[in-house]
Amino acid sequence: MLFVIRCVDKKDHLPVRQGNRPAHVEYLKSFGENLFAAGATLDDDENMCGSVVILDLTDKTEAEAFAAGDPYAKAGLFATTTIDRWNKVLP
Repeated sequence: MLFVIRCVDKKDHLPVRQGNRPAHVEYLKSFGENLFAAGATLDDDENMCGSVVILDLTDKTEAEAFAAGDPYAKAGLFATTTIDRWNKVLP
């Protein structure tokens, strides 16, 4: 089943994001075919300010483990993280 993991960065934490980005990208790549989509959200000035990751996982426990293991989360980047099941309809 698909899960959307939506994370919002703490204010003024862009340097934390930039410093941990290579490890975060490698972490995402390690999920291979289970990674449906991933990318940063942008503020009005087009600076990265959050993340959206969609993964095909067994259950919410697995999604929570993914979120906890993310190098960004381990670095204390996120102010909030939400995990929701997602039903892809289109296209």
